[in-house]
Amino acid sequence: MVDGVRDVADLRDTLRLLPCGKALLDAVPPGGGVHLVGGAVRDLLLGNEPRELDVAVEGDTAPLLRALGGEPRHHERFGTASVEAGGCRIDVAMTRAETYPYPGALPVVRPAGIEEDLRRRDFTVNALALDLADGRLREVPGGLDDLRAARLRVLHDASFLDDPTRLWRLARYRARLGFAIEPHTHELARVAVESGALATVSGTRIGNELRLTLQEDDPGAALVSAVELGLAPWLEVDRARIFRALQVLGDEGDRAVAVLATVVPARHVALLADLGFTAAAIKAVAAAVRLRELDLDGAPPSVAARAFDGAPPEAVASLGTPEAERWVRRDRHRRLAITGDDLLAAGIPAGPELGRRLEAARAALLDGAVGESREEQLRVALEATV
Repeated sequence: MVDGVRDVADLRDTLRLLPCGKALLDAVPPGGGVHLVGGAVRDLLLGNEPRELDVAVEGDTAPLLRALGGEPRHHERFGTASVEAGGCRIDVAMTRAETYPYPGALPVVRPAGIEEDLRRRDFTVNALALDLADGRLREVPGGLDDLRAARLRVLHDASFLDDPTRLWRLARYRARLGFAIEPHTHELARVAVESGALATVSGTRIGNELRLTLQEDDPGAALVSAVELGLAPWLEVDRARIFRALQVLGDEGDRAVAVLATVVPARHVALLADLGFTAAAIKAVAAAVRLRELDLDGAPPSVAARAFDGAPPEAVASLGTPEAERWVRRDRHRRLAITGDDLLAAGIPAGPELGRRLEAARAALLDGAVGESREEQLRVALEATV
């Protein structure tokens, strides 16, 4: 290790220790030209397990795709393919160069060698390539120095104008890696934001970047970074609240939606449609806004349940309160042992009264006034004043 960065000679051996890394190395055809690129190389150098395996091939990708053995899904615009086999996903693309016809446009691509491929990337610490045939490591000038210094630097001054989504990547990498933004890069980001660069890309593309940010291991840190850079000043980010919301949610729902429900204020819910969020996600955020307006602190379980029932669990979890946790983890799953048929058989006429008696029995169950016994619940339902 050198300053927290692994010796270059270790990389292929380290990659082979990973199940998917071994599968990739075993599939590399003879002749060279197959490179592990980008964040995977960065993470290996830092001693971390890569989040994804991206491969760039100089020439025909077909031999590698066949050797990997999965059914490739092609993305024709950029000449890329994703292969999933044996629990591994590997993204394969031809090495290429990019040009941007105007700021914010999707790039126009053409085949190129690995050196040009590296120069089209976002930050120097991601402009790294490991030749999987001979272990040679390639970098853009300063790439390894910046990695050792834990520094984020763009490759050229027009980077954020060509592709403003790189601003969101800057926010995520700063939070995820704990790297500092190199001063000139920070200034370029400020100028790009203030000049309206983000407005040159579609709302859906910005929404995609926000969705990726919500899925970070520490979404609160990534969102704080985004707000500090001026990318989403409309968000109200409190890392402690996000942490608590995710604690409450546990495995009961979609973590990203719970985070979104925690940080979007009432006045900006409508913006989510322009960003391409699903109707379900928007419903959860709207429900969270409604629930935040209620005073349920210390409310009995039955009172809290009346407010929470029908709301997405992510919306309730976003409150982060003990009442929310009790409902998400337990009360929303609790069901009566009796049904309307039991009340009909006991002589209660069909109609609204039936539902009110069942509600009274469930309230008693949630508040601990009655247990799981069918007979007890039926008694409470029949004696209820409705």
